Amino acid sequence: MRRARYSKWDGTQTGFELDAEDLLAQLTDDLLYHGDLNAALRRLMQQGFRDRNDERVSGLRELLEKLKRRRREELDRYDLGGVYDDIAERLRDVVDTEREGIDRFEQDARASGDQRRQDIADQVAAEKRMQLDLLPPDLAGTVRELQNYEWTSDEARQQFEELMDQLRQEVVQSYFNQMSGAMQNIDPAQMQRTKDMFDALNRMLEQRDAGQPIDPSFEEFMERFGDFFPGSPETLDELLEQLAQQMAAMQAMLNSMTPEQRAQLEGLAQQLLEDMDLAWQVSRLSSNLQRAFPGAGWERRYQFSGQDPLGFSEAANLMNELGDMDALEQVLRNAQSNPGALAEVDVDRARQLLGNDASASLEQLANLARQLEQAGLIEQREGRLELTPRGLRKIGDNALADLFKHMAQDKMGRHATDRTGIGHERAYETKPYEFGDPFNLSIERTVRNAIARSGGGTPVRLIPDDFEVERTENLTRGATVLMLDLSLSMPMRDNFLAAKKVAMALHSLISSQFPRDYLGLVGFSEVARELQPQQLPEVSWDFVYGTNMQHGLLLSRRLLSRQTGTKQIIMITDGEPTAHIQPNGEPFFSYPPVQETVDATLAEVMRCTREGIRINTFMLDATTYLKGFVEKLTQMNRGRAFFTTPETLGSFVLVDFIEQKRALRGARHARGA
Repeated sequence: MRRARYSKWDGTQTGFELDAEDLLAQLTDDLLYHGDLNAALRRLMQQGFRDRNDERVSGLRELLEKLKRRRREELDRYDLGGVYDDIAERLRDVVDTEREGIDRFEQDARASGDQRRQDIADQVAAEKRMQLDLLPPDLAGTVRELQNYEWTSDEARQQFEELMDQLRQEVVQSYFNQMSGAMQNIDPAQMQRTKDMFDALNRMLEQRDAGQPIDPSFEEFMERFGDFFPGSPETLDELLEQLAQQMAAMQAMLNSMTPEQRAQLEGLAQQLLEDMDLAWQVSRLSSNLQRAFPGAGWERRYQFSGQDPLGFSEAANLMNELGDMDALEQVLRNAQSNPGALAEVDVDRARQLLGNDASASLEQLANLARQLEQAGLIEQREGRLELTPRGLRKIGDNALADLFKHMAQDKMGRHATDRTGIGHERAYETKPYEFGDPFNLSIERTVRNAIARSGGGTPVRLIPDDFEVERTENLTRGATVLMLDLSLSMPMRDNFLAAKKVAMALHSLISSQFPRDYLGLVGFSEVARELQPQQLPEVSWDFVYGTNMQHGLLLSRRLLSRQTGTKQIIMITDGEPTAHIQPNGEPFFSYPPVQETVDATLAEVMRCTREGIRINTFMLDATTYLKGFVEKLTQMNRGRAFFTTPETLGSFVLVDFIEQKRALRGARHARGA
């Protein structure tokens, strides 16, 4: 049996990982303000956030800056010319060792006392020194001449052979890092196998480019030559892409050198590959790969400004690292516009380049969209991420919770009533049946009363005194339309987010706590339009001037005409009426407002009043003109006016709504009594 041990929290334990609902909460304000889920997700990924443990998850911008600093550190540290200098110095050491050997050869001849031997030794030594003095200045020429040179010093010959073996290995590693292990200490048979591998690889590439059947197949090729590729690529494209990246890194190293250094190393590489009879195959493969992968970075170059010299192999490894940094940077930049691009990140390689914290952040960023999708909060629709119905409810819950936490608990409570009477919702209480009660019989309590009365036994016989019925809550039904100002002044005065959050919170409150109530939504600016709840998260302000309350009230009145119960309009605005609909159906706008607009708006207020619709107005940044207009509105309609701020708007709206629900329930109960 599994056991779990618990310890007291001491502040050092790691808490739970960030879950999908936490992520959506991080997105809520941005989504409500800008109305674009994809943009909100992109901004969250760019800026970063804090997880449940209050630990920082780095954003894309921060990671890009860290990557740039890491690259700059490498470029400022090293001198790429050291590659050339290192090889030249090692060749000079070989030549110096040979000169010392020549000197010893002469000394041994003189010490022998044999004049003829001494004469021959002097002649040979002079010829050897002349050969060494006339060595070509370029690396490739020096290597070529020394390969045909008859060594006097066994030590120098051994040094040269070891240097050549090392340089061949480093050249192969520079061009084909994966193959270097399979090409160490190769004998003639293995060298021939290497040539066969290159030939088969080139034929596969050329056949594919020509649209011909590939022979051998990739599977057959890997069966014969798989030991050359310890990375175990699964497809031909994967194999070729790896080779292209490696050859492009070697080309980037050459591109980053001075013309002289580049010529020296290119000549040396060509010479060493010629020694292995691979020069033609490598040149052929390079041409094929450049055609197949033109975007692999063949033109890359770096500006080194440091002092630390690099050897051939160190430079090759650094070029691979810089290439991986470039590739990671490209993925991060793509992810700024397409969050799904982070799925391509090699987290292990990112850890090597940027460290554990950065790779952990990358992993979390890459999982953002997937977590939200797997939790059923968002989904892909026609290439875009959209909220699901569950996500929409969660956004509303977040907005409601955010508003509630700023409100005093004694003002809110659970909004329940202890009144009972005729209704439809069970109160989970019973009472003895009285004439006139709804016959919602509680079977359990009724049978229990009969058994208690008769003392048990079957059959159980019921009499009217045994009957108990379910109590029900005294219900009221309300119909509300929320009129949301979408004019340009709302974001300009920083009022839009607060108003949008109230709309989401009110929708969440009514749908969860008062499901029989109706909530309609109308947005208004130059003209008004009905909004659906599922549209709310992505509703944004209109880039037009005009506050058309008249049209908004007209649409709200029409929506409420189809509803029953108490009716009200909640209007949230920060401006006076500056637009109305003309008889020809066209909107008219004027600022400051003209009397025609005011009259048209008040006429619609009168129609709402005649139809029993109360208008409660919540004013943000109220001007003197707006206050005067709203006073006229409330006198005509007997609604209420609230002068509020973005910080207190939610409290005003929700408290007022709930207190009205309480008042209506109380009034209904009083009438019933």
